[in-house]
Amino acid sequence: MPSRSKGFARLAGVLSLVLGALPAAAQTAPSCAAGTLYLTIDTGWGRQAEQIADILKRHDVRATLFVANEPTFTGQRSLDPSWAAFWRARVAEGHVFASHTDRHWYFRGDAGPGRTRYASRGREGEAVLDQAALCRELEQPIERLRALAPDAVVLPLWRAPGGITTPGALRMAEACGLHHQGWTAHGFLGDELSSETNPNEALARRALSTIRDGEVLVMHWGIRSRRDPYANVLETVITGLQARGFCFATLPPGGRR
Repeated sequence: MPSRSKGFARLAGVLSLVLGALPAAAQTAPSCAAGTLYLTIDTGWGRQAEQIADILKRHDVRATLFVANEPTFTGQRSLDPSWAAFWRARVAEGHVFASHTDRHWYFRGDAGPGRTRYASRGREGEAVLDQAALCRELEQPIERLRALAPDAVVLPLWRAPGGITTPGALRMAEACGLHHQGWTAHGFLGDELSSETNPNEALARRALSTIRDGEVLVMHWGIRSRRDPYANVLETVITGLQARGFCFATLPPGGRR
């Protein structure tokens, strides 16, 4: 394991001990008749970030936030100092964090043992990452986050942009001390889709009818291309799932499969 990644491994051990020492009632709400759900939020465009955060706070939902240093609607990047107050508020509310890569590029296939291709969707560039470079790509957003919010709880997990991985990227990330966390069969909430072909009402109905115990849900702090933001129906989805008897929890350090 590269030396710079030992902090992730140490953190995993500390978190496991702390969580194991907590009373069962502190870890699982007593009224979760239908089970537990794990809401995860990727960085995204950020325009609805405050609206989404208010909904989560109002309904006592804590999520796992996968952070990347992406462009936002403010003209700044999501891990620039201008976003410090936002991230500190999420820390204070009890959300936890994990890496979503620094540049939010996409893995495009392996280039031989210990090497994987990594490229932007636009014209920003491309690279072949070796072991050290991949670890750095996964660690840098966490370093940026800690500079803004030193008390953030960070899990030894990561998520590839788009959920797209390669065998090599997965192996190298494990060597960095990080497990990949995707989402489950019915966990894609659809906020990235066109609101013309997938209106909010249809997405809400699908979520409320298909989500089952243990699902890992995924959404973003706003999607630039979606005309009717998913945030406008998020409260309906959350309260509907809670009414069905679901509770929300942050991911455990080892993630969920």
